[in-house]
Amino acid sequence: MNTAAYRKCICRACGHVYDEAAGDPDGGLAPGTRFEDIPDDWACPLCGVTKADFEPYESPIAGTGGSSAIVAPWYRALGAGSGAGVVIVGGGTAAWALVEQIRSIDSTKPITMVSACKADRYDKPRLSVAFKQGASAASLPLESGPAAAARLGVRLMACATAVGLSMESRRLRTTRGTVRFDELVLAHGALAQTCDGLPPELTWRINDLQAYTGLRQALARGGQAGGKARVVIVGAGLVGCELANDLALAGHPVTLLERSQRPLPMATEEQSAALLKAWKPLAIEFVGHTSVQSCCAIQSGAAKDSSPLAAMELILGSGRRLQAEVVISAVGLSTPSRLAQQAGLQWNKGIAVDRRTLATGVPYVHALGDCVSIDGKPQRFIEPIRRQARVVAARLCGQPLPGYDSALPPIRVKTSSLPLTLAA
Repeated sequence: MNTAAYRKCICRACGHVYDEAAGDPDGGLAPGTRFEDIPDDWACPLCGVTKADFEPYESPIAGTGGSSAIVAPWYRALGAGSGAGVVIVGGGTAAWALVEQIRSIDSTKPITMVSACKADRYDKPRLSVAFKQGASAASLPLESGPAAAARLGVRLMACATAVGLSMESRRLRTTRGTVRFDELVLAHGALAQTCDGLPPELTWRINDLQAYTGLRQALARGGQAGGKARVVIVGAGLVGCELANDLALAGHPVTLLERSQRPLPMATEEQSAALLKAWKPLAIEFVGHTSVQSCCAIQSGAAKDSSPLAAMELILGSGRRLQAEVVISAVGLSTPSRLAQQAGLQWNKGIAVDRRTLATGVPYVHALGDCVSIDGKPQRFIEPIRRQARVVAARLCGQPLPGYDSALPPIRVKTSSLPLTLAA
């Protein structure tokens, strides 16, 4: 019997952590399965890569066992005379990764997190595969925001939007009051873009847990005559293709629209053609080289209870008319720029940071995650976030900076009908 302590390994592609103690029962790995005993063709449950894409992982706060006693509560730290501390704008993966890295160095530094959502912790890549897995929205959070804040000694201002800041007085204005900071970190991510021709009030944009929860509820209400809701997805990039694949597998008729002539325009023509071939058994109609001119409800009073959804009609640039109960915009992400502009940060398709140090060029202001760009390339990947957090945490805690490797990871397309790997 192998009595060595159980270990963890992390997926370099999506950040999923395999815990030997827990195993992967859904993937055929019983609790206690050692990493070396995993078959080589086992797939990551989040992104589908194989065992070869995993590496050893150790939590930044080693040996804590998840105890809430590992750090002083935030209110004690604030009273310790150490100043206003660090204020982090954002409550997602990047924000929490940074908190963990800071706590691995300094257990008492005051940290305030300002989050527009509840700041629950969850694996964001799972949003695009949760439909296929049949996962409920309630099952996705790994830890609630308040529980994580208590465990890590963070003052959490949840459901608070940062609306402006003063660099002179080092104050951040939020919808729940003004917060003073010694160091400010922007980790607010990027927002799903609106699409021309699609009214926001009729369109779903899936980029966070709250939107996923609402979409699941809408799909559950079904279409007319008790059937599955018809879905139109605008945008056949990474997210659009993954959603189309999984919603079709769940029985929803899907029409996938794209301005380019083929799905996954960033892929090779051969990969796009192979994906279309793999989709032939599914209820997916791909319409390329098209745009949406308008979208409107064709039944008044869309249902908000358990009754079927009201149908909508879309008119395409070609004049074709489509009807659907659910319309999803998947045309890309954009980074909010207001706080960056007020802080005087350089902008290049995101907050421009140095490729080796991640410095913004403005003292006391830092950034990481989906909102940053390097050499004009947005860094909207899960894998680099933990490495970014190590660099930023070292700077915040006065430690030597580890060098940052800005090479982008391969892009994994989690279309289960035909998983693909694209060059970054």
